[in-house]
Amino acid sequence: MIQDARVVAGFTGAGISTESGIPDFRSPDSPWMRHKPISFALFLQSPEARRDAWRRKFAMDDLYRGARPSTGHRGFASLVATGRMPAVITQNIDGLHQESGLAPDQVIELHGNGTYAKCLACGTRHELDWVRRCFDVDGDPPDCRSCGGILKTATISFGQTMPEEPMRRAQKLTASCDLFLVAGSSLVVYPAAAFPAFAKENGARLVIVNREPTPLDRVADLAIHAEIGSVFSVFLS
Repeated sequence: MIQDARVVAGFTGAGISTESGIPDFRSPDSPWMRHKPISFALFLQSPEARRDAWRRKFAMDDLYRGARPSTGHRGFASLVATGRMPAVITQNIDGLHQESGLAPDQVIELHGNGTYAKCLACGTRHELDWVRRCFDVDGDPPDCRSCGGILKTATISFGQTMPEEPMRRAQKLTASCDLFLVAGSSLVVYPAAAFPAFAKENGARLVIVNREPTPLDRVADLAIHAEIGSVFSVFLS
């Protein structure tokens, strides 16, 4: 099916990174589920909420520091290398697609990226190592070095507006593809989950690879319930 496609849109969710040792956000035993999420509004309003958010962030970084791209990540990188897949749309924030060999412009991050921080006022990028050194010394996250604004990981929090440019790029790729390939997404988180449905409605074939059934399995051209690595290993050279 992929060999016959002109343009393939890749789409990945948490399941592709569970095989790298990073648990699904919604898994009952996930560290993220042990604490109530900090909303974007609360992050802005409360210095204590910001301290708590950064404490959680650094604890997660320590826990999953050894995570490396899975066979699934490397399989997508191989598909991009063929020229048929212009980019991978991802719900993940772990940067593992880039570690697998994809260039930044070949990864469309709908929910942002947790491997660096940005100023909410001026958008200046700050590396996490510097933020953590300051946090460990002062007990507070530092302010932006450029404008003094609030720093936050470059991710999309609950209640935060979805990023316009990635959403636009994802929409454009979805509209142009004739095959939409999903891996590791439950397809229940919107607006991200609307992309495969739109691709199908637009005439593209829809292939879903996920361990558990998804709401779109019934309209997919092919739904495979299996480990992602075992399926995508065929794309590795």
